[in-house]
Amino acid sequence: MIRFLIPFLVFATPVAAADWATKPGDRPLNPQELKALAGQTLTFYDDGQSKFSAGGAYSYTYASGDSAFGTYSIAEDGSVCIAYRNGFSRCDLYVLSGERLILIDEKGDRYPVRSE
Repeated sequence: MIRFLIPFLVFATPVAAADWATKPGDRPLNPQELKALAGQTLTFYDDGQSKFSAGGAYSYTYASGDSAFGTYSIAEDGSVCIAYRNGFSRCDLYVLSGERLILIDEKGDRYPVRSE
């Protein structure tokens, strides 16, 4: 039985239509704003950078200079899902809180994006 479950778990996508830990005043990015991520690099306060390429490629560069590569897609619930080459995957919700862009991860942790 467990051997039939393993392939399902390997190919399962993370949290589809999750209950995101938004706060009053948070506005999730709309479809047009999400599409505009293509070609952008977002820098966080820890100096990490998320780069969204027009063809769906994604990379995250840590402050140390190390990078992780994968692809991104936009889920039906408006979250941005990353499938890394190493098999790890995650979904995040981007919201505007006032004028600030914030990434909310599946655990509810909030990571503000630095304005350039």
